[in-house]
Amino acid sequence: MKNIYDITFSELETFFLNNGEKKYRASQTFLWLYEKRVKSFLEMNNLNDESLKLLTDNFSFPILTMINKQVSEDGTVKYLYKLKDGNYIETVIMRQNYGNSICVTSQVGCNMGCKFCASGKLKKIRDLEAGEMIAQVIESERDFAEKISNIVVMGIGEPFDNYDNTMRFIKNANHHKGLNIGARHITASTCGLVPKIKEFSEEKLQVNLAISLHASNDKLRDEIMPINRKYKLKDVVDAIKYYMTKSNRRITIEYILLKDINDQKEHAIELANVLKGLNVYVNLIPYNEIVEVSYKKSSTETLKNFQQTLIDNKINAIFRQELGSDIDAACGQLRSKTVKGERVWD
Repeated sequence: MKNIYDITFSELETFFLNNGEKKYRASQTFLWLYEKRVKSFLEMNNLNDESLKLLTDNFSFPILTMINKQVSEDGTVKYLYKLKDGNYIETVIMRQNYGNSICVTSQVGCNMGCKFCASGKLKKIRDLEAGEMIAQVIESERDFAEKISNIVVMGIGEPFDNYDNTMRFIKNANHHKGLNIGARHITASTCGLVPKIKEFSEEKLQVNLAISLHASNDKLRDEIMPINRKYKLKDVVDAIKYYMTKSNRRITIEYILLKDINDQKEHAIELANVLKGLNVYVNLIPYNEIVEVSYKKSSTETLKNFQQTLIDNKINAIFRQELGSDIDAACGQLRSKTVKGERVWD
């Protein structure tokens, strides 16, 4: 039975029309789902019996159970959720000066295998449904009790490896009868799946695109990001150029700085040459250490020198605000080890 939050507004209108009901029933249903946040079709008390039967016979509500909640000293909140099939995911809400942002997970596990990232220590078990992604926002906001104004699809998994569900999620998140989050307040991230970047270029969305580069040459990127063995830096740059011709929008380049690995002046100069002439800015991310690997965080002096070298070479570069590292909720740290003594994954 299909998750009701998987359905787009236009699909629900068509569903009602095809079953002999008025299409305005879709508006009523979406109001109950996204504004009133009901947990059962039976709570939709302005729908007629026929419409309610159609919904209950054809759709289900997502089962997302909060198992654990951690609150950081900086106000970041991390949720551990159990899915209907017994798998676990993590979702994070961050308080920022422009509003509350939620970091949404798109897969159970990840097949990209980036060496520095905790999320990929579990190989992908399955993709999340769009409705399970929507449910992360709804359930987290319900507990957080404050409005979420920004969405980043940067949690566990590679969103473009789950492309169709990610796009369906984004469209329901953006729709004015859905979560009603402005397109420019939604960011999709990818580690460089070139065909999907090009497909995303054709979507004609105002959604932000972030590309995780993390290296300034192919040899280094091959070592720390296995995806580069399939799609080289030149392929990624070509995809960026294609996206820009289609959207005329700026792209965020994500770059995690690993001590003595990719954080030296020569790497910054190399990165500037790779990005020269592109409408991008670089989001520099001090590494958040994890127990599974030996990579370390760069010194403050090294971080500042790297940024200044980029700026000197006419590349706009800023540091991402570090949030939630004390509860393993920062970039690259999302994964679950144990739940009340039960091993979930390594």
